[in-house]
Amino acid sequence: MALPMPTKRRSAFVQSPIDTCTPPDTSSASEDEGSLRRKAALSAVLAQSLQSPDYWINRSVQSSSTSSSASSTLSHGEPKTQPHVPPDVTSSTPQERGSRVDLPPAVRGMSRGQSRSSMLDTADGVPVSSRVSTKIQQLLNTLKRPKRPPLSEFFVDDSEEIVEVPQPDPNTPKPEGRQIIPVKGEPLGVVSNWPPALQAALARWGATQAKSPALTALDITGKPLYTLTYGKLWSRSLKLAYTLLNKLGTKTEPVLQPGDRVALVYPNSDPGMFWVAFYGCLLAEVIPVPIEVPLSRQDAGSQQIGFLLGSCGVSLALTSEVCLKGLPKTPNGEIIQFKGWPRMKWVVTDTKYLTKPSKDWQPHIPTANTDTAYIEYKASKEGTVMGVAVSKISMLTHCQALSQACGYCEGETLVNVLDCKKDMGMWHGVLTSVMNRIHTITVPYAVMKACPMSWVQRVHIHKARVALVKCRDLHWAMMAHKDQRDTNLSSIRMLIVADGANPWSVSSCDAFLNVFQSHGLKPEVICPCATSPEALTVAIRRPGARGAPLPARAILSMGGLSHGVIRVNTEDKNSALTVQDVGHIMPGALMCIVKPDGSPQLCKTDEIGEIVINSRAGGTMYYGLPGVTKNTFEVIPVNQAGAPIGEIPFTRTGLLGFVGPGSLVFVVGKIEGLLMVSGRRHNADDLVATALAVEPVKTVYRGRIAVFSVTVFYDERIVIVAEQRPDASEEDSFQWMSRVLQAIDSIHQVGLYCLALVPANTLPKTPLGGIHICETKQNFLEGNLHPCNILMCPHTCVTNLPKPRQKQPVDVGPASMLVGNLVAGKRIAQAIGRELGVVEDQDLIRKVISAVLPLFSLAEKITATLMERGGLNTGDNVVLLYPPGIDLIAAFYGCLYAGVIPVTVRPPHPQNLAATLPTVRMIIDVSKAACILTTQPLMRILRSREAAASVNVKTWPTIIDTDDLPRKRPPHIYKPPTAEMLAYLDFSVSTTGMLTGVKMSHAAVSTLCRSIKLQCELYSSRQIAICLDPYCGLGFVLWCLSSVYSGHQSILIPPLELESSLPVWLSTLSQYKIRDTFCSYSVMELCTKGLGTQTEMLKARGLNLSCVRSCVVIAEERPRLTLTQSFSKLFKDLGLSPRAVSTAFGSRVNLAICLQGTAGPDPSTVYVDMKSLRHDRVRLVERGAPQSLPLMESGTILPGVRVIIVNPETRGPLGDSHLGEIWVSSAHSASGYYTIYGEESLQADHFNTRLSFGEPHTLWARTGYLGFIKRTELLDASGDRHDALFVVGSLDETLELRGLRYHPIDIETSVSRAHRSIAESAVFTWTNLLVVVAELSGSEQEALDLVPLVTNVVLEEHHLIVGVVVIVDPGVIPINSRGEKQRMHLRDSFLADQLDPIYVAYNM
Repeated sequence: MALPMPTKRRSAFVQSPIDTCTPPDTSSASEDEGSLRRKAALSAVLAQSLQSPDYWINRSVQSSSTSSSASSTLSHGEPKTQPHVPPDVTSSTPQERGSRVDLPPAVRGMSRGQSRSSMLDTADGVPVSSRVSTKIQQLLNTLKRPKRPPLSEFFVDDSEEIVEVPQPDPNTPKPEGRQIIPVKGEPLGVVSNWPPALQAALARWGATQAKSPALTALDITGKPLYTLTYGKLWSRSLKLAYTLLNKLGTKTEPVLQPGDRVALVYPNSDPGMFWVAFYGCLLAEVIPVPIEVPLSRQDAGSQQIGFLLGSCGVSLALTSEVCLKGLPKTPNGEIIQFKGWPRMKWVVTDTKYLTKPSKDWQPHIPTANTDTAYIEYKASKEGTVMGVAVSKISMLTHCQALSQACGYCEGETLVNVLDCKKDMGMWHGVLTSVMNRIHTITVPYAVMKACPMSWVQRVHIHKARVALVKCRDLHWAMMAHKDQRDTNLSSIRMLIVADGANPWSVSSCDAFLNVFQSHGLKPEVICPCATSPEALTVAIRRPGARGAPLPARAILSMGGLSHGVIRVNTEDKNSALTVQDVGHIMPGALMCIVKPDGSPQLCKTDEIGEIVINSRAGGTMYYGLPGVTKNTFEVIPVNQAGAPIGEIPFTRTGLLGFVGPGSLVFVVGKIEGLLMVSGRRHNADDLVATALAVEPVKTVYRGRIAVFSVTVFYDERIVIVAEQRPDASEEDSFQWMSRVLQAIDSIHQVGLYCLALVPANTLPKTPLGGIHICETKQNFLEGNLHPCNILMCPHTCVTNLPKPRQKQPVDVGPASMLVGNLVAGKRIAQAIGRELGVVEDQDLIRKVISAVLPLFSLAEKITATLMERGGLNTGDNVVLLYPPGIDLIAAFYGCLYAGVIPVTVRPPHPQNLAATLPTVRMIIDVSKAACILTTQPLMRILRSREAAASVNVKTWPTIIDTDDLPRKRPPHIYKPPTAEMLAYLDFSVSTTGMLTGVKMSHAAVSTLCRSIKLQCELYSSRQIAICLDPYCGLGFVLWCLSSVYSGHQSILIPPLELESSLPVWLSTLSQYKIRDTFCSYSVMELCTKGLGTQTEMLKARGLNLSCVRSCVVIAEERPRLTLTQSFSKLFKDLGLSPRAVSTAFGSRVNLAICLQGTAGPDPSTVYVDMKSLRHDRVRLVERGAPQSLPLMESGTILPGVRVIIVNPETRGPLGDSHLGEIWVSSAHSASGYYTIYGEESLQADHFNTRLSFGEPHTLWARTGYLGFIKRTELLDASGDRHDALFVVGSLDETLELRGLRYHPIDIETSVSRAHRSIAESAVFTWTNLLVVVAELSGSEQEALDLVPLVTNVVLEEHHLIVGVVVIVDPGVIPINSRGEKQRMHLRDSFLADQLDPIYVAYNM
């Protein structure tokens, strides 16, 4: 498989630019698969038939506790009446779905005599007099508005519409056997000397065999540390019981009562203290809850342990003095409050702190009953930790069943490598051993890490009869056995493999036997077993007789297993799974196999299902959680007809398996390790085994692999995370990862979504060294995993994407559309600003003279200089290259006086000439400028050596500096003969990288200024503050033209000033009590990010924004609702009215279309369905609906402006709330483009175009923006209903992917939300691949965390697969002065390999 290597900045692997620009090859090439073969031994073929056991129903096993089915919804002790069922909001019937279609309102007519001013409609068409006040009118509208539809109508899960449902494969294997018959275990024998309770057994051995060793603990080197005798165990447990009941609290108010729950917090390395505490609690009749020692406040799973303690009502913890000293403390020495834990009292149980009981005190040892004896914790697949309660009778019966199954004898020696606080380590090593007076030697995990052979040495030294281990211990001993030649394991009669139910335990058992058979190990002593926290021991292989044939093995087809059926594998050995039996079920138990999902229906004989057990020796409930208990501990299996097979309740074990010949139990996996991908089951352990079988593992550590699934886009996706060895090179790792992908694809026929390698020792561990899967998954989803290598394969494994949309030819003509809209009662989508009135004076030149005399004299000096030194003709173009300020305005009017055409250009950035000077040069060349007016410092820059490196400085036009001009007056002042003459050229670089200049006539300038004056009520007494760049668009108009036309005072704040003094704009508004201000999004963002946390300090300085009536953001884009809302909320404390902030909208063809004025209604917000937008449609939804996009109105239409929404393909008008291109007709539209190299057709198409139907005579200008008009319930100044214009985005910027139209801003918004460290993002396409560039504001170790999160969020919210994820430093994404991203510049830099990325990930 040819995969592009991901590129890292710190990597030694350097790529050529051509490599970087090559899209990934998603084709797969086969490789030599011989190296991928898993170690699988051939064995006897699994027989199809099953032996039928005796008639099984034995109603006297237990009194009928319940007869309700597992699927019953009753829990928490509710009565069995049918509760009131809440409405199902997750699904709807077809009829309901049909009701979502918007029905057209009645088509309303108007008599010929009525006009809009005399009558207007309320919400339901009732005409009311216009004399009613606006407020009352709005109240009436609200009251008459129909009630909102019920919630379900808006929140239907529409996955059926979106997801491509794969067709079922007719060749899928299906179960063919007969229904399984429940399997009965051997009867539990009654032995005369079995004690009535476990405490009684301890009392007996403590009295009669006081010197007999009970427990030997080892130190860290593997040597015996101490031995606890049965006498000492009894006496210390007695002391502890007495202390707990009588010495905590007072006689009248004891702290502990029998039945209270107590946490036992002891390290694994101190089993003696744990034994004493456990038996002390049993004797005091309090319920012990053993938990792990918390190492820090943020321990893996600490919060879940807190949930367990809370659900069990634990408030007291027993621990040892050494352990207590090691717990994390606060500065004043108290134990810290662990995350999620209830408040705890800590009691030290060392012997010196215990009180000897008085002679008359004896513990109460009742016969074993159904009261809870102890609680064992269990972590679910989701990470929740629950407590499984085991009753006294269950505990005793379990010990009896284990004694019978394992043939334990009094006085035997047992070596225990497992955790003695739970599971097999506790059942055999703490409980059953005491019942049978066994000497237990515990080998803690810490000893095993230091000396992996220690348990084998203990067996050899003590001639132990039984050893209790995991596959890991077998593997470690095998690796270290070369140092030990004289070990002898012939004493072992039973080697219990606790995780023998794992399918891949076969190879560990075989390899261990292979190595140690020469050391006396007999093949028949290896006894795998199957256990479950709920059912305790499910099955165990009994030790065989010497020389007896070994049990058969099953070689199963992985394909069959993924469909839940048993098929013997005969063809491809690669895709075979070899499983060994785990023996027979426990004595006295009854077992069924039921379907793992849905109702507990009995499986067929050749079907994989969940093992359920009925036994007196199992857990009784999840303590404190009655609702969850019912579904696990009270399951009644049903037959194929759905009828219960009896009244005996079974317990779910969480094990998946089947019954083989001779009633042998085979386990193929666990429910919690089950990954359901596209309807097929895969086992996490099987995937681990396949990953480990790839190559001799030089790249990752064996036991440190986590496999889990995450839900992305309506299906489970498989993720593998492994710890990488420090010496593995990046190339080795990448090779290993790509081979694992191929192996899993060929063996399991499933695609991996993500494969991540993390540095050694960084995955969260369980206390005994295993990987904490839940915490790892949580870290992956939250972006806290910090991988060092990652490979994402969404292209290969996401198979349920909807089919790409095929664009249908438009058969319906524009006239038919118009008629259709009228019939449906939809008005044509057009909005008209109020009347402009007569434009009283179109001579800007006289205005300057009357407005500002110093400005006039400065402009005159420039005019005189131009006439003298410029050698210019009337109508020549002159470039003005000035920093923002009065000089720029004076030079502009100086050009008008001289009869030349000014072209304002942003000066190059002195620190970044290479990037900014070429744009200046391009504008000068395109505009054919005859002269450049500038300042002395800028003139020096233009002629500098640094400038010569970027452009040819010898070919500049005449450069005139205007700093020290002589005081001269021009001989005459030019007056344009007609108002249609050109006033100035407006050049701007669009976000798509296009340089466009538009021609503005004197008439257009005067009309625009009057329109703004009317809209914003800019009278001569007004003061306004402008914080915008003065080089193009509406920013230039407000900065240079509007104040001169209207005569008001403008306070001009260059946005660059904010870089040196951030509060300057806001403090100016406060100081001068400004009512109206204009700014850009970049200014608003600077203030929000930089001053958002300093509002208290600004308030203390006296900054007050309550004077601000309107703060308008000037932009040529969709309003950034999130930013404007953040700005309003942050500065609300400084008095800023939430109604003050609004937006404007302009485009290249018309610089100002909308501007929120003073008289119109507040801007409205609507919520649009994003799926419909991609199909070029508008569907309005409720706030909070899934896939909804909030859109804010772009401001009120300016006076003299008319806007219509047009289908860009048919050029016919569209109806209300339909998406189309925004066309504008206005006297202040630009006259045309300035020489796009003679493309006259484009000129006519964009500036003087006509509708194909409807109004053939009106000339329109095409803005190139998509949007829609919606008539709102609000009223405008004239009393008519207000038409709101909503801008969706630029047509040039949209991405065409999978036949749908995407707006980059929507994808970028999702990406920026994906992780806290994404400062900014930008998207573009490259050879049909979506490329996401994300700026990383955090540390570089977080870079690779972003790759899966970005891929997930784009797939979830936009149904697109990201092709390339590029992680870069902050500030790499180019943004222009208006705050708009320059995505095309970014794309060019990416293709030219100029981004210097931190990491580039190519998703396969």
